[in-house]
This record gives sequence, C-alpha cells and structure tokens, in this order.
Amino acid sequence: MIHVGLDMHKHFSKIETMDGSGRVLQKVTLFHDNKDEIHRFFHSLDKPATVAMEATRSWYWLYELMVEEEMEVKLAHPLKTKLIGEAKIKTDSIDAHVLAQLERTGFLPEAYVPSKSLREQRELLRYRLLLVLTRVRFKNRIHDIIDKLGIVHPYSDLFGTRGIAFLQSLSLPGLYQEELHRCLELLHFLDQKILEAEKDMKSILKEDPRAKLLMTIPGVSHLTAYLLLCEIGDINRFPSSEKLCAYGGLIPSTHQSGEKAYHGSITKEGNRYIRWALAEAAQKASRKDPALFVFYEKLKRNKGSGIALVAVARKLLTAVYHILMKGEPYRYRPIDKHYSGKPVGLSDH
Repeated sequence: MIHVGLDMHKHFSKIETMDGSGRVLQKVTLFHDNKDEIHRFFHSLDKPATVAMEATRSWYWLYELMVEEEMEVKLAHPLKTKLIGEAKIKTDSIDAHVLAQLERTGFLPEAYVPSKSLREQRELLRYRLLLVLTRVRFKNRIHDIIDKLGIVHPYSDLFGTRGIAFLQSLSLPGLYQEELHRCLELLHFLDQKILEAEKDMKSILKEDPRAKLLMTIPGVSHLTAYLLLCEIGDINRFPSSEKLCAYGGLIPSTHQSGEKAYHGSITKEGNRYIRWALAEAAQKASRKDPALFVFYEKLKRNKGSGIALVAVARKLLTAVYHILMKGEPYRYRPIDKHYSGKPVGLSDH
C-alpha cells in the first residue's frame, strides 16, 4: 500500500509518498497549470494507493482528477487534522508529510465528501444565496440614503411595486439622486439573475419528499428546504441532533478550567449556509409557532434578541434532524403554561 500526502496550494501541490513502514519514497511538486503532468504522476503510482488531502476551498477539481486515476482519496478535516497532527507528530504545520503519516497510521480525521451531483446542487443554491445577500446590501444602502435625508414613507415594503414607484419618483439633492438611481438599476438586475437561478434550480433539483417534510417547519420555504438537504447530505452521518447542531455552528463555545466550564457565543465553525438558513427561518418561526414565540420572548427579555434568535434556530435544526430521521412532519408543541406574557401576531399560524 502506498500512502500519499497532498498539500494543496493555489497554484501548485506538494506531494509526498511513503510505504507501509513510513519510509519516504518520493517528494514532488506538481503545478496546477499542467493537468497532463498531474495525470501522469498519479497514473504512474503503484496501486493500491491512498491520497490524503485537506478540504481546502478549491479541492473539487483535483479530487475528481485523482478519482479518475483510480486513487482512493480521503478528504481531511482541516481543524481536526491540525489538532491531531500537532499532538501525534509534533509539528506546527500540516504538510504533505503529516497528511501521509496520519493516513498511514489511521489517525486521519476524514471530512464528508458529498457526491458530484450533490456538490453541483450546492453550488447553484449557494450562488442564489450570494445574489440574495447582495440584493439585501443594496436595499440597506437605499434605506441609508433616504434616512440620511429624513424622507418618511408609508410603505411596509419599500421594495414592493408601490414602494419602488415611490423611490423612482424621488428627486434627491446632489449625488444622492445618482446613487439611488444606480442602486435601483442594480436591484432590478439582481432580481432578474435570481429568477434565472431559480429557473435553473427547477430543472436540476429533483422532487424530494424530504423537502416537503422540511417545509412543514414554520419559516422554511421550498428553496430553504433544498438548501438544508444539500448542505446536510446524508443525515445518518450524524449520530445525534447535537452533532448536527455542531455541524451547523449553532452550539455555544465552551472553555473549561478545572472543574468549571464557561459557555460563550456560538462557535460559527460549522456550515455557514445552514446557519444562515436557520437564522432566517427562526425570524418567521418565532412569530408563527406559539410555543417558539413564548420561548423567544422569555429568552429575549433575559439574554437579548440575538441570543434568543440563535436559540430558536438551534431548536429548528434539532427539528430538522428528527424530521429527516423519522420521516415525520413538524409538530407544534403546547405553550409553556408558566409564561405570563400574551402571544401576539399569531393569527397567521
């Protein structure tokens, strides 16, 4: 068995191979602009051979290339690899040698590798999300402009049909008028691109009964459901809802000293797309689900709205776990009888 460590950089990769006893066989540098050379190198290796590489930002293409050359490829979890590498091999950096040694000795912490089709779906959903977040930034900029000029309007949705007509009718002083005009043009452009992306999604995303179950969660739309499915992947890889919440970065950070443990803000080390989707859903769920409304209001009074919203998001992600594991729709829970407040705005439920 040949063990290969691959340290991937932007323009090149450092590679080290070793045998089963840990004896280094060769060290090479392969430049990414010469794909033929990379193919030849992996094709020349004695099989069986296993490659260990970190889950960097651009691992997709090189992973697929090695699979084509009949290599067994293991994707290493970057944070866990660093911790284990420093503990077991006493080095300050994770390089090709460390990756090969960890794989050879069975200490390599592997990251989940979704299928190629699932990766493509993820990219499309993430692209749409990028467009939506960019649109939000321009909307916020327009709000900033009219607030600075003291302009008051009666529209609950400033970017609805009548709100847009109102913005287009404004005559602002100096450069504000030109900036508003350009922002409105960009909003229209982004609206069109978002529609195009959603059209592409309809042709790529196959009907999935799990998405319908997730849509029973208050605040989870059709596209949010598919985003969660694509980002989570196989739910069975999570042994508990706590593990899924950790993957979504919705668990508090913990610092322990002696017998005392201190819990801080959420780690934000997990999947940021899941975290964003659940944070958006939590805003609606805390209004539509009476029990979540009560939970949110109690926590908001004691800890603030930000912490309360994150707590609701974690409850929703816990619900996602059980829905996918059991194949059952979302269940609304009874309101806490000890709560003295009066839920409002729940008529939509």
